[in-house]
Amino acid sequence: MPFFIDSLQLRSFIAIAETGTFGAAAATVNRTQSALSMQIKKLEEQLGCELFDRSHRRVALTQQGEIFLGYAKRMVQLQWEAYSRIREPDVQGAIRFGTPEDFATHYLPGVLASFRQYHPRVQLNVSCDLTLNLIEGFQRGEFDVILVKRDPQRVRGGTKVWREPLVWALADGYQPEEPLSLVLSPQPCIYRARALAALDRAKRSWHISYTSPSLAGTLAAVKAGLGITVLPAHMIPDGIHSMRKESKLPHLANSELALMKKEELSPVAEIFAEHVVQSLEVLRSA
Repeated sequence: MPFFIDSLQLRSFIAIAETGTFGAAAATVNRTQSALSMQIKKLEEQLGCELFDRSHRRVALTQQGEIFLGYAKRMVQLQWEAYSRIREPDVQGAIRFGTPEDFATHYLPGVLASFRQYHPRVQLNVSCDLTLNLIEGFQRGEFDVILVKRDPQRVRGGTKVWREPLVWALADGYQPEEPLSLVLSPQPCIYRARALAALDRAKRSWHISYTSPSLAGTLAAVKAGLGITVLPAHMIPDGIHSMRKESKLPHLANSELALMKKEELSPVAEIFAEHVVQSLEVLRSA
């Protein structure tokens, strides 16, 4: 039997593998749960095997599903690379892009480099700052596209492109004592707000021992033993580790990153915004 597969089937399969439920995956790919189930049923029929074990509340990949997941991610990546490489390779212009520093440092170099490779005549002007400063600059018309950390209950608008758990982090060998010494970014910072609100709800005593607007400054202070901080779970460098559950520090809600763009955007900026969204989707699936 010929094997045909489209992008929706691939993204649906990857979303279920990542979330563990058809309901959450349906929301991720903007399809109904029944439509998602039909996509996966069709895919399994074509492959002649079951990709998911559905015997528990959270579905899990079968052995064949684990094998296919790697191929699915590669196919999505190749589809996007081909599309981006061929579509309007000669566009030119300037783009004003704002992003949080930590995300820019950890995830964006490859994304920006690949865009430059596909569109070498485009000038990228990138600014790193705190989220609320980026939003204020965006509202003043200083940026075409921005990535912002946000609390979805407070900040509306934009397209959600990333979600990652936040953790308390400290230097190897550091022993925190009450009141807790904190190393945080200055206001306005969503990590700072989340940390202080969580500690106050838990009635834990604290004081801020060091404030730095840069990620490098924050990490240096933590490594020097000046206190604990809040970091995305997958951005913890060598010499720093997340605090174990036995520390009994309060839980921190996940961080969410959204892309915001001007209503009247130039064609080249539209291509750039789409490239960022698609590239981060691939990274999130990797």
